[in-house]
Amino acid sequence: MINALPMREGRFCCAVPPWRARMAAVKAIFNLKILFVALLALMFIGVAGFHFLEGWPWFDGFYMVLTTITTIGYGELRPLSPIGRVFNSFIIITGVALVLLFFGAATQALLEFELQSVFGRRRMDREISRLSDHFIICGAGRVGRSVARELARKPLPFVIVDSSQDKLARYAAEGWLTLVGDATQAHVLRELHIEHARGLVAATTTDATNIYIILTARSLNPGLNIIARASEEEAEKHLVTAGADHVVSPYNFAGYRIAQTFMRPHVVDFFDTAMNQQKPLEIEEVQVQPGSRFVGLTLEASRIRQSMGVIVLAIKAENSQMRFNPAPDEEIHAGDHLIAMGEPDGLRRLEDSAAEPA
Repeated sequence: MINALPMREGRFCCAVPPWRARMAAVKAIFNLKILFVALLALMFIGVAGFHFLEGWPWFDGFYMVLTTITTIGYGELRPLSPIGRVFNSFIIITGVALVLLFFGAATQALLEFELQSVFGRRRMDREISRLSDHFIICGAGRVGRSVARELARKPLPFVIVDSSQDKLARYAAEGWLTLVGDATQAHVLRELHIEHARGLVAATTTDATNIYIILTARSLNPGLNIIARASEEEAEKHLVTAGADHVVSPYNFAGYRIAQTFMRPHVVDFFDTAMNQQKPLEIEEVQVQPGSRFVGLTLEASRIRQSMGVIVLAIKAENSQMRFNPAPDEEIHAGDHLIAMGEPDGLRRLEDSAAEPA
């Protein structure tokens, strides 16, 4: 079951925007609550009216109101005075109207939710076929959620697949694209257009499942960039053997981070600031496209720092080692990846300049 659609520029949203769906649900429930309270208030008014106007016992008044607004119509329990008949006419008209409105609102809410689900799924099935250059996240746990949050912040197109509907339901409010299915099965990955995917994250909680996912994904797309989560240290080599390009152990990373925070707290704070997009400083990877105005220029001649306020920390060329702290006379080539640090606006200008032809 797919429950979101891709937007242009790689962003995703639900077939019905999540905020709009939530507002519709809240409004429907609110209307039902209002009508229910109105019915209770009318019953109270009716019981009190029959008691004080006609002198009826409380239970007789309640029974009369109940048979009146439900249109059962057993007749009058006791003779009514002219004022009592006028009051009862008010109860009949108001009560029947409120009951009809209540059941009409309940029926409308159920139909809206059901139709939204049916037609939303059909639209999603059509749109999922357009996925391309996207990321597949296998596993809707804490690691998968963190990966999805970072990709959505960029934003980059991605889809989360998990066999648990309950886990995926947590992301309905986020508007993320999700699929209920077993990622170890080839037909599930084909449904996600793995042949056109840019990368895959095997982030389930068991190493054995991640190995099966990697083997299946690698057989369907040999050139796919695959990153795997390892729960046990012994599993890392098996994940690499299965076909993972990179293996990340959350527990090892957490231990390393804690130790570094003790030994180099200011260094850790610096990288936290640089990697946190809520702060005014970011570190970004920018690829120089063929035909860019930077191709053939040195770092000094490109005036990246002077015109954009961006510092190039390193250059990673194709099939070569990372060159840290490049010299001003370092030449930029097509396909180079510039590891740059600066403010978001400056980094966006660098991305645009690196992609635009000269």
